[in-house]
Formats: sequence, C-alpha cells, structure tokens
Amino acid sequence: MSIGNIMRTGVSGMLAQGNKLSTVADNVANADTVGYKRAEAEFSSMIPQHLTGQYVSGGVTTNVRRHISEQGTLMNTTSITDLAIAGDGFFIVEDAAGTRFLTRAGSFVPDKDGYLVNAAGYYLLGFDIMDGTTPSVTANGFNGLSRVRHSSQAMQATPTTQGDLRFNLDAGAATVAAPDLPSANAATASYTFKTSLVAYGNLGEEVLVDVYFSKTADNTWEVSVFDQAEATSGGPFPYASGPLATTTLTFDATTGQLDAASPTSISFTVPGGQPMLLDISGSTQYAADFNILTVDLNGNAATGYKLFKIGEDGVMYGTFPNGEKQATYQIPLATVNSPDNLKLLPGDVFTQTDKSGDILVGFAASEGFGTIVSGAKEQSTVDLASELTAMIEAQRGYTANSKVFMTGAELMDVAVNLKR
Repeated sequence: MSIGNIMRTGVSGMLAQGNKLSTVADNVANADTVGYKRAEAEFSSMIPQHLTGQYVSGGVTTNVRRHISEQGTLMNTTSITDLAIAGDGFFIVEDAAGTRFLTRAGSFVPDKDGYLVNAAGYYLLGFDIMDGTTPSVTANGFNGLSRVRHSSQAMQATPTTQGDLRFNLDAGAATVAAPDLPSANAATASYTFKTSLVAYGNLGEEVLVDVYFSKTADNTWEVSVFDQAEATSGGPFPYASGPLATTTLTFDATTGQLDAASPTSISFTVPGGQPMLLDISGSTQYAADFNILTVDLNGNAATGYKLFKIGEDGVMYGTFPNGEKQATYQIPLATVNSPDNLKLLPGDVFTQTDKSGDILVGFAASEGFGTIVSGAKEQSTVDLASELTAMIEAQRGYTANSKVFMTGAELMDVAVNLKR
C-alpha cells in the first residue's frame, strides 16, 4: 500500500466529482436555452500495474459527453421564423465574419436588413431560389449558400413565363365573318369577347396583353393575343403589329369541354419579356355568359416581399404587394455520422471533428434528414429533477473522496512521526 497513491486517488475522485458538478451547473444554467444539449460526465477507472503482494490504488478520470443527438421537446410559438427540427439534422449558420457552423438553436428573428439571425447572433443560411431554379446541393460542403432574408424592400424582378387561364365561352353567341376576325388586324376587325391580362417584362414592368375570342363556327373559336401598347388610339384595331399568337379552339358539342384535337395552351413572347406558356385546359363552352373562371400568371414587379410561410421541406414563401406568393429560399440541413462527437462552441454551435465524421448536406423531409417545423422551438434536453439528483450524488461523492484524502494525510502524519 502506498499512502501517496491513496491521497492521489482521493484527489482524482474529488476532481472527477468536481467535473460532474460542473456539468450539472452548466445544464441547470441552460435549462431554458433553446437548442441546448445536456452534458454528462462519464467516469473511467485508472488502474496502475500491480506489484506482487501489494495493491496500488489508481484513480478515476472523466470524459464529458454532449448528448447532441438527443431530441428536445418542441414548443409552439407565434413566430413563423422560430424554427425547430423534428428528427436528424442541423441548421447551417454563419457568424459576422462568415465562418460557418451547425446548430439546433432556431430562434431566428429578422435584423435591420431583413436577414434571419438567432439569439446568439448567427445568420441562417439557405439557397436563393427566387429565380425559380432548383438549388444545386454540394453534399459535403456549403457551396451556393447565402444569408436568408425574412423580407426585402428591393429585389430582382421576375418576368412572366407561365400562367393559367380558365374561361367559359357562350355557346349561343353569333359567329364572326372571316374577313373581320382579329387575326387579320384590320380596322374593321370585330370579335365576340375580350379580356386583358397583366404580365411582367424582364425589368418588372407591367405589360398588358389583349386576348380576343371570336366564334368562327359552331363549337369553333379563334383566340388572338395582342400587345395592348400597340393598339390604335380610339381603336383598338388595327394594332401597330400583328398578333402575338393566334390559335383555334374546338369544343365537344356534347360535353362543352375542349375536344381531343383542340390545343390546350397558347404560347407567345411577352413584349419586353420572356416566352410564356398560357394553359387554357379546363376552359368550357356552355350556354351561359362569357366568364373568366381562373387567371393566375407568375412573375412580379421589382418590389419587396415579406415572409409568408416556411414548409416542412424548408422552402420559404414570400408575399408581394400585388398579392403573388413565390418561393424565395430553401433552407438545407446538415448532419454527420456521429453527432455526439461534434465540438461545441459558444452560442450553441457545433463544428465537425475527426470523430464526428464528414458533414453531409441535404434537404429537410428527405432521406436521412428530419422535417423543419415553423413556429416552434426545440427546448433544452435538460431534466432539472435528474440534474438535482446528480448534484446531490456529486456532492456526496466529493465528500467521500475528501475523507479518503484526509485519511491518507493522517496516515502520512503517523509515518512521519514514527521516529519520534
């Protein structure tokens, strides 16, 4: 028996219990911290080489483990920018210097410039999809990510490229003679019905197009589209140039629906804009008044937007002053093979380590990733009752180890005083 080893063992026990108490203190202090993952001190024995006939005490060491993969309880809030993850994955964020991290702390709010930032000052990152493109994900990197905006007072305009138009044409309307059809663009042109649509050019300017419906025979209609800006003063016919598009629709006399041979869309280029496909499938010819049933064209003027909603797949939708709702960003998630081995940094953010494995980036609600819940926060995984129990255990353990040290010290005094 070595008295010195006894004292060292007692000291290692006190240090280990002190580390345990430190994790308890950290956990209790962060019981209400959004996205906090509890820490736990795990003990491991230290066994020295034994000599024959003599036992040499070793000691204990601690390893602090973060239960990062543990799911916290989701608490609903009234803010759509409060985000939580149900399942695996982390939000990708960056600090003011542009260094990127992972986090589960999703209590985001817009800053003065409209960017989403959490309580620790980290900016949420996502893919800008306002131009309608599908984001290209780098599986093991953060390429293509930018700071996500809650709102913007100025943005790039989106030209109109597609739309839906549903209408009913009166089956009892009179026919229009061929020389006077709108497609001829003559001063004497006549038509059965007319409507106008608002589209957007490349710079976000409003472009009005006139759509003429002319009955040419039973169950047969000519549809012509013109640029309203080229209409004659006091006209509208003749326009400065011919129609942007002309097509002939044929309807089934029995059902009133477009027959199998009829076109179901109209294609033309928006003046000052892009080629556009106008879907007219579902339009009818009944013995009822002419009526526009549905009209919906994409595109928007160069105006700001405000966040409308965030889906489970991380797609954010903004609403514009003209009432249009458009996808603006898609929030990705990241994960690693061993989340519990990530390195924790101040602000409840994590970085990868050799033990955690490489980062994998993907989208919520896809294979290997959880779903994003808007209007919710992930609560701390700390259970106060368990922590208070661990606190008492650590206190008792520390006291017991101090008694071992004191006993060793008393024996050392006896050994020192043997000569007396």
